[in-house]
Amino acid sequence: MRPRRFVPDAPLKGRMRVPGDKSISHRAIMLSALAVGESQVTGLLEGEDVLATAAAMRAMGARVERRAPGKWSVNGVGVGSLLQPQTALDMGNSGTSTRLLMGLLASHPLTAVFTGDASLSKRPMGRVIDPLSSMGAAFEASPGGTLPLMLRGASPAVPITYRLPVASAQVKSAVLL
Repeated sequence: MRPRRFVPDAPLKGRMRVPGDKSISHRAIMLSALAVGESQVTGLLEGEDVLATAAAMRAMGARVERRAPGKWSVNGVGVGSLLQPQTALDMGNSGTSTRLLMGLLASHPLTAVFTGDASLSKRPMGRVIDPLSSMGAAFEASPGGTLPLMLRGASPAVPITYRLPVASAQVKSAVLL
């Protein structure tokens, strides 16, 4: 069978239904905030961690609203158009929110301070800080690479080749975002 090449003649549009999942919910809010216009997210898992992600995206200009249980609307600002947060981004106890948002903001020309509760403030962020620093982001972290920390994004970010020393979906996602 010969490979075929398909060239789209219009932007991809459609609907997708996915069961509630914390990891997907974080990413759905973040990616919707980077889109231009309104995204409808159905099946969003509404735990405290995901709500921390929603609050952070609001702080950077996206309109993130709960319409009904599990149904959310996100009006995105577009890639490269996140706003400078005016206050620290409080991640509560969400390591996922923190690591993914660090990756997302590392390629934006803004500065953000990440804070969290006592438990999150003990968890090291070095596995994310290392590759993002290689991409040009600058960090000022508490001893041990913990929160609170300040990130200064690189614009543009420097492309890197990175091999994970330990498998981690959060680190992979942070580098890709």
